[in-house]
Amino acid sequence: MLTSSDLPISCMLFDLDGTLVDTAPDLVNALNAVLHQEGLTPYPLDQIRPTVSHGTMAMLNHAFGNSQPEIDFKRRQQVFLDYYLANICVQSQLFTGMSLLLNTLQTKGIPWGVVTNKPHYLTVPLMSALGLVEQASSIVSGDTLSVAKPHPEPLLLAAQQCGINPSACLYIGDAQRDIIAGQRAGMRTVVAQYGYLSAADLVEAWQADFRIQAPIELLRFINGTQA
Repeated sequence: MLTSSDLPISCMLFDLDGTLVDTAPDLVNALNAVLHQEGLTPYPLDQIRPTVSHGTMAMLNHAFGNSQPEIDFKRRQQVFLDYYLANICVQSQLFTGMSLLLNTLQTKGIPWGVVTNKPHYLTVPLMSALGLVEQASSIVSGDTLSVAKPHPEPLLLAAQQCGINPSACLYIGDAQRDIIAGQRAGMRTVVAQYGYLSAADLVEAWQADFRIQAPIELLRFINGTQA
């Protein structure tokens, strides 16, 4: 629940996959390209969607098991990544209400950024295809530093690039590592429950400051009023 006592914020930072952008369709298509190459039945989107936030390895392990030989995993991973890079923004789009939120941030002069574990060579083409690179005050990818979430350093770097004290930043994500990273960085944290969560995700136990069902709820942090 968002309350007026927690307003306002001076910066919003977002996880990418499952928080800022609904990338699941294109990522599942990449997985299915691997399955097609191996003569296997493709997965429906809904079955793989909860796994997407955990990256390529988790998706391939879901499809082929955790004990697949390393040589097979590497080959499948390369097919996956090659396909995904070539088709990185075919069906991916901002979550409903996110465009209005970002436009409002821009209008009010509030910086925003992205902190993701997605590698730079995939992060920037995706955000560029969506017209977000010039809008964002910070883009920190999984390989920007030598550490990635749940380490707090990527979030602290983003706050620095935005010119905002971490305590005045809000970090929004759909995975436990996002909330841990935000807490370690001294930021207020929000679980994006519209993201790629599964029944196994015990969101209440993450002890985030807030939980939201849609991006539009974040407007309350900007407007300074309680819904």
